Amino acid sequence: MKIGFVCYPTFGGSGVVATELGKALAEKGHELHFITYSTPARMGSLKSNLFYHEVRVSDYPLFDYQPYELVLTSKMVEVTLAHDLDLLHVHYAIPHASAAVLARDILQAQGIRIPVVTTLHGTDITLLGREPAFEPVISHAINRSDAVTAVSESLRKDTLELFGVERAIQVVNNFICTQHFERAADEAFRKSIAPNGEPIITHISNFRPVKRVQDVLETFIRIRKAIPAKLLLVGDGPERSRIEKMAMDQGVGDDIICIGKIKNPVEPLLISDLFLLPSETESFGLAALEALAAGVPVVASDSGGIPEVVDHGKSGFLAPVGDVQQMAKYALQLLKNPEQMAKAKKMAKARASDFRIQKILPEYEGIYQRLMFAVQDETES
Repeated sequence: MKIGFVCYPTFGGSGVVATELGKALAEKGHELHFITYSTPARMGSLKSNLFYHEVRVSDYPLFDYQPYELVLTSKMVEVTLAHDLDLLHVHYAIPHASAAVLARDILQAQGIRIPVVTTLHGTDITLLGREPAFEPVISHAINRSDAVTAVSESLRKDTLELFGVERAIQVVNNFICTQHFERAADEAFRKSIAPNGEPIITHISNFRPVKRVQDVLETFIRIRKAIPAKLLLVGDGPERSRIEKMAMDQGVGDDIICIGKIKNPVEPLLISDLFLLPSETESFGLAALEALAAGVPVVASDSGGIPEVVDHGKSGFLAPVGDVQQMAKYALQLLKNPEQMAKAKKMAKARASDFRIQKILPEYEGIYQRLMFAVQDETES
């Protein structure tokens, strides 16, 4: 199949999952065309059946705000015509699904039928969905898509509650490529973070308020009072500078290492002992899944889709949102008990294998094939 992929090209979960999915489909022989404003961060090198098409917005003096959605729509039409695409798979409701529905209608007026698959990833529903100005557009885009998937059961339920959705939504979980984690940890890197062999507690995010990074710090402070430890913060965002200042004010600044944004979280995860994810909400919790794949137990909030990823008491522990005391207690339970920690690490890897791409990929291919058969039936009738 020839598939157009529309996603955000950033380090965020939706962009990472979409890019890895596209690459995996290309490896299976499908022809993939990424359509976005910049090369996806995880894309790697172009191959014979892997293409990138830039959505370039010109500086029109007529507009106060540049019309990216309209330019994206035109680019989807252009690429579909030029490369005879069979299907469009868009990740994120706004503006991708709404643009894809319009592109499909433009093509249909020219006698070309191309199905649209929309994958909902999270903040397009849980944040934008609470804004009345976006609700009619998101509802329309979802209802008019030929197939809709959500990355967790929690997100599927949120979508049905927040929008006037009149169609089925299929849960297709996020995934990881387990082979990316099958290598030795960089011991020199580990020693640079924890020179005296202290346990390394890691948090990876975009440092937005919804991630509750202050809870990461407060949990760590409680752990640090009981045992020597280091906190490794990976990523960047609006909360980073405030958290760094708070750490200095609390006297733990020397035990906290911030390394900013990185393209791939595998290296920091492989040297970690524990992962903290106390988010207000997570549609799935891809960062937690990546930690599990590295054999790192997770202590997280019990919100959103996280309980669908982390088995409480097995691959990690879950606590109510904001309960930093309980999170610290769970963390210390693992860090002070080597036998329990070793067991949790094994169970973390086992849990991650349930979400390996080899298991999830056929679910998407099944959706594509079903839509292609439907188009063929329409054409023949």
